Amino acid sequence: MATPIPYTPELRVAYERLAADAAIRPAFRADVASMAKRIVAAWPRYEAVAEDVGAPAHLVALVHAMECGLRFDRHLHNGDPLTSRTVHVPAGRPVDGTPPFTWEESAADALRAHGVDRWTDWSLGGLCYALERYNGFGYRRYHPEVPTPYLWSGTTAYTAGKYTSDGHFDSTAVSKQCGAMALLRGLADAGKPFPESPEGGAS
Repeated sequence: MATPIPYTPELRVAYERLAADAAIRPAFRADVASMAKRIVAAWPRYEAVAEDVGAPAHLVALVHAMECGLRFDRHLHNGDPLTSRTVHVPAGRPVDGTPPFTWEESAADALRAHGVDRWTDWSLGGLCYALERYNGFGYRRYHPEVPTPYLWSGTTAYTAGKYTSDGHFDSTAVSKQCGAMALLRGLADAGKPFPESPEGGAS
């Protein structure tokens, strides 16, 4: 695994400035609102995992949206079915326990494997960093001109450029997925604002 990009005061400020200016694009508003509604309906499940690993429920919900499309029958690690241990990378998770796993068991294992339980800066910048670290720093490391779509797709901060397969970057490809920061604004509009977050972003 590549060494993570250091989390510096300058990076925190950069995240927070970008978040303050990043509004939801009109084409994504309906999808963001629909996903935010589903997240709010399942909020107690996110809170339970958040309490287990010592992270905000927002982080748990956003990773779930990005990694599993909000499906509760899939491992948070990679979207494999909960009926057995993971097959795709990372394979063989969770190591402990016996399948079938509950979504909560698997989610806590995935978040711990990514060091979420050891992360302590839950400012808006810290949340952005934890999410980008979860997905990987490929954009920041090799294509810093493109804000990672994992965070910014669906917002005015992102226009084009994405990895279309492992190691293959296409500067003209456009992510169609609602990025985590678009969803964070949607959650604010749905009554679940993140502390230190900008106002809801329909405009």
